Amino acid sequence: MKFDVVVIGGGASGLMCAATAGYRGRSVLVIEHTSKIGRKILMSGGGRSNFTHLHTSPANFLSDNAHFCKSALSRYKAADFVELVERHGVEYHEKTPGQLFCNESSREIVRVLLTECEWAGVEVMTGVAVDGAAQQGEGFVVNTSSGQIEASSLVIATGGLSIPNGGATSFAYDLARQFGLAVTECRAALVPFTLQPQLLEPIKVLAGVSQPVTVSCGGMSFKEEMLFTHRGLSGPAILQISSYWEPGAEVVINLLPDMDLFEWLKQQRTERPKAELKTLLSAHMSKRTAQVLCELWGIQGIIGDASNERLQQVARHFHHWVVKPAGTEGYRTAEVTIGGVDTQEISSRTFEANKVPHLYFIGECIDVTGHLGGHNFQWAWASGYCAGQYV
Repeated sequence: MKFDVVVIGGGASGLMCAATAGYRGRSVLVIEHTSKIGRKILMSGGGRSNFTHLHTSPANFLSDNAHFCKSALSRYKAADFVELVERHGVEYHEKTPGQLFCNESSREIVRVLLTECEWAGVEVMTGVAVDGAAQQGEGFVVNTSSGQIEASSLVIATGGLSIPNGGATSFAYDLARQFGLAVTECRAALVPFTLQPQLLEPIKVLAGVSQPVTVSCGGMSFKEEMLFTHRGLSGPAILQISSYWEPGAEVVINLLPDMDLFEWLKQQRTERPKAELKTLLSAHMSKRTAQVLCELWGIQGIIGDASNERLQQVARHFHHWVVKPAGTEGYRTAEVTIGGVDTQEISSRTFEANKVPHLYFIGECIDVTGHLGGHNFQWAWASGYCAGQYV
């Protein structure tokens, strides 16, 4: 079998690239090693796929080269993908500012991409393992479980290491190294924290409880919900900051970011001097949360007996809770992988490898990682579209 373009990986970036190239008149084959196309799309957004973010900008991405993502994001914007899904009749809503979700199911996004591929004449093979690829003349030969396939251009869109039970492998990194391309250090990102037993045990009873917080680490802060779990801490705020956390570092959590607790407590001391501190604090969080945290920090007694110094100590606990995570839950639950094929090795305009003509890398396998909220999908659409213009 011979094709102008072979795309390895039937996910978001791979399908976008394939359809774009197909519309240019190229013969295109997509090879997916699992039985399902777009598995990560199907799993995303609680089954409703947070398919883009209206306010995506380069500031929403981490990379050793902060400028690399600018070109693609400027050439294929969130509005372009919104226009595509609207054209296919997908109904969607804005759940939180900028974050767009399908009204019904993430299957609709897969349907849009597969329909586009069909219209563009793209062939799709599922359940086909790729054993490797090698240069052959000016193109490539791809060894698969269905035989050898020749390609004039080869696109690697196999993603990162996150969610291995969804089909993630190190294929992109292994192939990049095979062709002499550098790969930056990889780690799990947008991932829950685990905690040491001495901290986890007293707060484990709060598993399933959420609290709006501001969490800070590595010079970054995010104000979103935090979720207590049986293993540690999760929720959007924790997932966001995990991308900036390094092992051994501390995370600072402000459990009451919208108020000055010290001033409020002083006021309560005047108005309700006989009230217990834990009772007063339950006005700003669940009663159980207030009770457990007060026990954790030894906060007890009535507020009328508390000096200003004591109230400042209480406020500091809630505004400046310093947590040193034991680690993360790793790739098993991570939404993305930080690191990947070094952007210095790839053209930001075409996504072609500088050292290997006609070899392209797109999507999550590159060292470009977005914040939570649809930014990573927008990177997949943008990088796939831009590469599809050149393959």
